[in-house]
Amino acid sequence: MTKTIAVAGKGGTGKTTLSALVIDHLTRQSKGTVLAIDADPSTNLNLALGVPLYDTVGDVREETARQAGGGAAMAGMSKWDYLDFRIQESLTEETKFDLLAMGRPEGPGCYCAANNILRNSVDQLSDSYAYVVIDNEAGLEHLSRRTTRDVDLLLLVSDPSLRGILAAARVAELVDELKTSVGEMVLIVNRVVGDRLPEPLLKAIEEHNLKLAGTIPADPMVNELDAVGEPIVSLPEDAPARRSLEAILSSMDGGL
Repeated sequence: MTKTIAVAGKGGTGKTTLSALVIDHLTRQSKGTVLAIDADPSTNLNLALGVPLYDTVGDVREETARQAGGGAAMAGMSKWDYLDFRIQESLTEETKFDLLAMGRPEGPGCYCAANNILRNSVDQLSDSYAYVVIDNEAGLEHLSRRTTRDVDLLLLVSDPSLRGILAAARVAELVDELKTSVGEMVLIVNRVVGDRLPEPLLKAIEEHNLKLAGTIPADPMVNELDAVGEPIVSLPEDAPARRSLEAILSSMDGGL
């Protein structure tokens, strides 16, 4: 059975970095095949993973809408078969994982039929993997539109600021409002300086009923890789950020 892990939080908290490290952890532990889904329109997950990106689901949707609107032939295929074929083509296939980027939001046209097909195609594709890891945008657009499946584990990522904690709490509220099925939802506070979070942050976490899974220290090695454009997954095994995240994942129910 496929296990789906989603990572969400406000921009700038390092959720794409953590998404890449989660994917790298699963592949290092030989947990099974992994599908990485970049659901953030900024599409930076491929850079964090150090792999190329040639196409996105958004590009496929736009292309299909243009061809259908103009009456163009789709290589003798139905719209369903063509979209499914193009989804497969847009996969970046690596030895240890595959990457699918959702791309830009919808344009001005009507994409209801295309989105229904895409939803089914992505879900069927996901069934072929042991794990699906989704790097979400803060608004959870793809979850709200049910373009991706329900979630077994939702990692809310915040920086050590009250604004970040409140943004994570808002994402948690949004999950309830959307009635999205989430098995477990936990908070990870990233880029922490020192051994303990400030009391105002701990109080906010408690007041908003967020489950704190752990903290990730501010790691100069992460900044160094970002500065020179190197993939985050090249972070050394003994790097504080990597070690802390792996300890958090290992402490999850059943372990990751």
